[in-house]
Amino acid sequence: MLSRLADVLVPAVGRLTVTADADPVLSPGSILAANHTSLADPAVVLAALHRLGVQPVVMAAAGLWRAPLLGRALTREGHIPVHRRDPRAARALDLAAAALDEGRLVLIYAEGGIPLRRDAAEAAPEPFRSGLARLAERTGAPVVPVGQAGARRVTSGSTAKQLAGLLTAPLRRPDLHVHVGLPLALTGGHPANTQRAHRAVTAAWRTAAAQLGEPAALAA
Repeated sequence: MLSRLADVLVPAVGRLTVTADADPVLSPGSILAANHTSLADPAVVLAALHRLGVQPVVMAAAGLWRAPLLGRALTREGHIPVHRRDPRAARALDLAAAALDEGRLVLIYAEGGIPLRRDAAEAAPEPFRSGLARLAERTGAPVVPVGQAGARRVTSGSTAKQLAGLLTAPLRRPDLHVHVGLPLALTGGHPANTQRAHRAVTAAWRTAAAQLGEPAALAA
């Protein structure tokens, strides 16, 4: 439901395009790793993946489950709450591993949060936490890097700016782009695997941002 809803709503707030390095048919049981820049980008990524025939399980902040209607929908569809800085955090990896074992695709945001910048400009992904590498090492699942750009044009900055951006987006309809990179197998220890995944997602982001003419990507 969330993927279908995103694919309906996102075109109302922006012009979404999608590219891939190769055949975008993704293997069952793959991990999708995306960069996280805005409250809007999960919807952008889900809409893009839906166009590719992919409806992943999402690992998301546990606070979303406190919203009554949304929380029930997230639970019903098997999405995974992540309790940060909490003993329950390890449970998220258990649930993600079980979903991968069932052949589902799991979307993870390895940065662990949204950058605190108040401007709407693009920037390379921030350092990754170790959860992505640990999940890939535990399951042997391939990691598919996903780069998105433009979501900060929909909503970013202070609460007031985010609300204003969301309200005016249907009139502005900013360009949005998602790029899917080639799958990679993570072998080795946590630090090396985390760095490899970060480089791959950064490359996918750079391709997406370049499609929008973003200076941060063009100058790299």
